[in-house]
Amino acid sequence: MARNPSRLRKQEERWAYLFLLPQFLGLVCFVLGPVLASLFLSFSEWNLVAPPQWIGLENYRVSLQTAVFWQTWRNTIYYVVASVTGSVFLSLALALALNEKLRGVTLYRGIYFLPVVTSAVAVSIVWRWLYNPEFGLFNALLTAVGLPTLPWLNSLQWAMPSVVIMSVWQTLGYNMVIFLAGLQGIGDHFYEAAEIDGATAWQRFRFITLPLLSPTTFFIFVTAIIGAFQAFNQIYIMTNGGPANATRVILLHIYILAFRLFKIGEASAVSWALFLILFCLTLVNFFVARKWVHYG
Repeated sequence: MARNPSRLRKQEERWAYLFLLPQFLGLVCFVLGPVLASLFLSFSEWNLVAPPQWIGLENYRVSLQTAVFWQTWRNTIYYVVASVTGSVFLSLALALALNEKLRGVTLYRGIYFLPVVTSAVAVSIVWRWLYNPEFGLFNALLTAVGLPTLPWLNSLQWAMPSVVIMSVWQTLGYNMVIFLAGLQGIGDHFYEAAEIDGATAWQRFRFITLPLLSPTTFFIFVTAIIGAFQAFNQIYIMTNGGPANATRVILLHIYILAFRLFKIGEASAVSWALFLILFCLTLVNFFVARKWVHYG
């Protein structure tokens, strides 16, 4: 006896919803629930002990009037611009070099990707030792070539650049792999036709590689900006926001407010300010993408 197709389809839909239910419950309990709770707490005063008290926009007003808040945002913007720019351009150059048919190129790709899969905490501890002003490798190299040593993480001037250098090094491999995938998706016939027309290497890069690589570049820029705004591990381990808050970025600021000062409401308000900024930046990126991203 043949089964009713519509009844069979309904049974399949019920089983599909049943299999999706654990993922949906996890999304509600561990993502959507905390997000909505943080929105409520951003309008409340809560210290993790007493019940939350509704205070309206007071947390936002206090944050905007705090000097540390604005210093944190200046540090964050500095870190984002420097780390994203350095990582994207260096990873593109590295991808172009490793896209050639070189001997042992697979080994080189694996070596450059190794920092991506290494624990951020372990990497941060190693780099903190490298930056040690007395026993660090970097100052030893400077001394060996006759240059003066640098205070690195202990200096107001050099602390943030030191963290940026480490962050660029750690994200270089990931962006390189994405760029390599984009480069290998560009057909050889484009370059062959350009060579027949007498185009130089720079002209082939400028008028073929960059336009056809623009979707990949756009993806890397968006993800790199979001990731840089969420920097925490390396800064917490290497400098803990110091010296004198010179490396205190927005995520570390939220952590200090919530789990050291127990100002959960103010921390939630800063978190939502970060969300709104990232949301606006993403919209701007998508708007700009219409102008310069070329598909196909």
